[in-house]
Amino acid sequence: MQNISQVPPHSAKLETRVFWNPTIIALPYWSENQYLVVSRIVTDGNHQENVICEANVCYTGSSDNIRSGEKPCTDEDLQYLGPAGGLRCAALPERLSVPPTPAEHCEGKFGTYVDIPGFHDPRIFYSGKGEPLMMINTQSRYACFGLWLIDLRSLYQRLPSLLSSSPERLSIGPLMSYPTLTELTRNPPSTRAPIEKNWMLFYPESGESFVHYDISNPKDPLKGRTFAKVIGDGLTTANLTDPLELPCIPDIPANEPDEVKRGGTWHQATNALRLVLCARSDKTCKRSQHNTVFFAIIHRKHPNFLHLPLRYERYFIVWGASPPYGMYGISQHPILMANETASGWHMDENWDDDPANAAVVAAHKTRYGVNSTDPHGGKRYWAYFTYTVSIAWAWGRQVEVADMNVGYLDDEVVLAIGIDDKAQGMARVTARDLLQCMRACPGRDRFGGKEDQA
Repeated sequence: MQNISQVPPHSAKLETRVFWNPTIIALPYWSENQYLVVSRIVTDGNHQENVICEANVCYTGSSDNIRSGEKPCTDEDLQYLGPAGGLRCAALPERLSVPPTPAEHCEGKFGTYVDIPGFHDPRIFYSGKGEPLMMINTQSRYACFGLWLIDLRSLYQRLPSLLSSSPERLSIGPLMSYPTLTELTRNPPSTRAPIEKNWMLFYPESGESFVHYDISNPKDPLKGRTFAKVIGDGLTTANLTDPLELPCIPDIPANEPDEVKRGGTWHQATNALRLVLCARSDKTCKRSQHNTVFFAIIHRKHPNFLHLPLRYERYFIVWGASPPYGMYGISQHPILMANETASGWHMDENWDDDPANAAVVAAHKTRYGVNSTDPHGGKRYWAYFTYTVSIAWAWGRQVEVADMNVGYLDDEVVLAIGIDDKAQGMARVTARDLLQCMRACPGRDRFGGKEDQA
C-alpha cells in the first residue's frame, strides 16, 4: 500500500488540511495525468467538504517494478508520500460543490442532520457506458439521508474534453444520464431506512443499470441480499433477488474465540467492477455474458467495547453478470495488503514474522513522509485502521471510455483506502490475485424451502 498526497509538485502553499476517504478512477490512457481522486476534508463536523484533483503515481526501488507511464519519485515526492512512493496531485485540488438537497424526513434523533451542509462519503466510478459518475450521501426526499448520482463532467470542467479526445476515434464522449443530482430510490417504501448508505451500481452487457442495496439484511444476515433495476430518473423496481437464492454470507460461529469478532456486522463498501474471466493477453478469449462476472469489496465491521469501529475486514464478493445475477463466491479470509496491519491484533499476530517486511522497515527506518502514519514500532508508513472506499481498473489500459468499467484477470485494480479517518492510501493488485481464494456460495434452494421428499 502507498500513500496519497494532495500537495502538488513545487507547491508554494503550506497545506494544513487533513484529507481522508479517497475514491479513485483511472483517466483514459491518452490523458496527461493518470488518475482522478476525490477526497473528503476533515472538518469540525458542522459542514462537509470534498475536493478533486488529477494525480500521478511515482515509483521507488528497481525500475523492474515500474508500470507504464510512471516516473521515479523525486526527493520532494518522498517527503510527502513516504519511502514507498504513491499517488500525488498534479495541481492544487479543487473544491467540489453540488446544490443542497431537501431533508424531508429527518425526525427525532435525526433532526439535527437537516442543518449540516455539504455531502459526504462520495464514490466515483464509471458506468457501463463510460460515464464518470459520483454517488454521494446527503439529505433525502425519501429518507433523512439518501444516495444521489451526478455526472462528474457537470462538476469538473476538464473532464468533458478529456473523455471526448480519443486518438483512435471521433467521439463526443458518453451521453449524460445524470447531468444534475438525481436521487436513487428503494421500493417499496417500507424497505427504506432513515439513513441509507453504501449502495453500489452494476452494469451488465445489456446496457441496463442495477442498484445493489445490501449484501445481507442488516437486521438478519440470513435473509440475504437485495438489488433492483434502475428504470429511469433514479426510480427503481422492487427487489429482484432470486427468492430461492440461499444466503452466501458466512455466519460467525458462537464459539468464535475472538469476542470482538462475534459482534461483527457485514456492510457493502465499494462500487462494483465487471470482470472477464480470462487474461487480456489471451487472444483467444472473447468477452461474453457467459464468461463475465461482477466483483466488489464488502467489510466485516468489528466494534470495540464502546461499540465504535475497531477494524474493517476486507472481503471480495463475486456475482453473475447475467440474470438472475446470483451470488457466486466470497473471499475465504480477510484480505490485507503486504504493509497493512489489522487493528485490534498484537504486532506478533500481524506481520512481524515476515522477513521481507522486516527488511523494508529496516531499509527505510529514517525516511518518513509528511502524510505517513505511525502505528507501531517504527512502521511509520504502515496502515493500521483501514477501510476500502472504492475500486477501479488501474491506469494505462489501451481501452476506450466505454470500456473503463470492464477488465480482465491480468488487469490491475486500484484500491482507494481510508486510514484511521485522517489519512489515505492506495494499492494496485491484479484481479486474479485479489480473487484467487474464494469460497463458493450455496446457490439456489432446489426444494424451495421444503424438505427433500425423495
